[in-house]
Amino acid sequence: MADASPYLIPGATGDWEVVIGLEVHAQVVSNAKLFSGAATAFGAEPNTQVSLVDAAMPGMLPVPNEECIRQAVRTGLAINAQINKWSRFDRKNYFYADLPQGYQISQLYHPLVGEGAVEIEVGDETKRIGVERIHVEQDAGKLMHDQHPTRSYVDLNRSGVALMEIVSRPDMRSPAEAGAYLTKLRAILRYVGSCDGNMDQGSMRADVNVSVRRPGAPFGTRTETKNVNSVRFVMQAIEHEAKRQIDVIESGGRIVQETRLFDPDKGTTRSMRSKEDAHDYRYFPDPDLLPLELDDAFIEDCRASLPELPDAKRARYVAAGVTPYNAGVLTAEVESARWFDALLAAGAQPSQASNWVTSELFGALNRLGRDIADSPVSPVQAAELLKLVADGTLSNTLAKQVFEIMLETGDDAGKIVEERGLKQTSDTGAIEAEIAKVMAANEDKVADYRGGKDKLFGFFVGQVMKAMGGKANPAVVNELLKKALG
Repeated sequence: MADASPYLIPGATGDWEVVIGLEVHAQVVSNAKLFSGAATAFGAEPNTQVSLVDAAMPGMLPVPNEECIRQAVRTGLAINAQINKWSRFDRKNYFYADLPQGYQISQLYHPLVGEGAVEIEVGDETKRIGVERIHVEQDAGKLMHDQHPTRSYVDLNRSGVALMEIVSRPDMRSPAEAGAYLTKLRAILRYVGSCDGNMDQGSMRADVNVSVRRPGAPFGTRTETKNVNSVRFVMQAIEHEAKRQIDVIESGGRIVQETRLFDPDKGTTRSMRSKEDAHDYRYFPDPDLLPLELDDAFIEDCRASLPELPDAKRARYVAAGVTPYNAGVLTAEVESARWFDALLAAGAQPSQASNWVTSELFGALNRLGRDIADSPVSPVQAAELLKLVADGTLSNTLAKQVFEIMLETGDDAGKIVEERGLKQTSDTGAIEAEIAKVMAANEDKVADYRGGKDKLFGFFVGQVMKAMGGKANPAVVNELLKKALG
């Protein structure tokens, strides 16, 4: 395993290295909130999914949702992290309009999940990014502002929703590494089913910690850019923030430890508040909640529920003959991997199938603006099409024609071939007749070919295939043409 090549940013006074850590907030997939039975569905009318606990009515006590704890443990196991059998909830005290209790229930001192790691690939190199901890906490509500300068509204639908905060080590050294880490982490969460990873809906977002230093020097002062909601924006925020810090230092200034916000329209960050002036959150153990104590049976049940994860699935594909590149593409999203597994289960040959999916199918879906889960062609139908290519019934050219018809009609490949007479022919007599016609019509090129212009062979193949409507077996055409041309 190799470390990625150094990513250095040139400054006016020499090269700089960027140091990056990410705190990813991932909404737990569960039907109810962390400490109440209120629903968690996205897109509901404001304040329609709020229990008395979420609204902090007097006398209401939180009760942990076992499913949220289970999902966090499964996530920890998926990154080979330590699962802490004893953990505790703490109160993080601050006052804001979207936080009815006046505190957030989180885990500062004793998190549910300890040290783990995520393996990423940047180019041809592999790197291991450490995860310091995963703790479970409740989300706050949402503030909405209208155009009236003095009026804001509070939606408490998100108040109390379970979050996993996944805190990385400062192990990333480039925007590309941070992008690869976030992409890989999102894939793992979606494979496990513990978070849907829909960053555009706010169910996964990242706080981006950035500092710069001379290569090999101690860490510099870091800033934290809050709530960045796409992989591309995370990379842009790092790029801008690193260059901003370098400019400040090289101009004789100093970096202030502060919280910043990312402007996606401008691709820049701006100051939100200084960490030095931030309020003391006065963490202390939540008196309304007993510590969490997990037994071995619960942890093993969580482990047994895990699916085949991206790295293992990729290795299986490569072992079956799929190229490493195709395997990486197919396992990047859980929906693609599930579709490809169904294609293999229907009898498709792995290498042929992977080439077809990553080129023909993905190209068609991109053109149609559809996801693979919404593919007009099913894995079983695709397997039949590929079988017709493998047994010589269809050439690659004919297969593309049949595939286009399948996309339009939803019909099976075999039916289309029979009804439209699209079978490939290996009739040597018919092919030889067309070869003779092509040679007669192009006597000058025949003479040029026989005079040493070997590249003209492809011209003759194309003319014969065109004359036969693309139905001639290319291998037979090649063989007979070589004999005829001499």
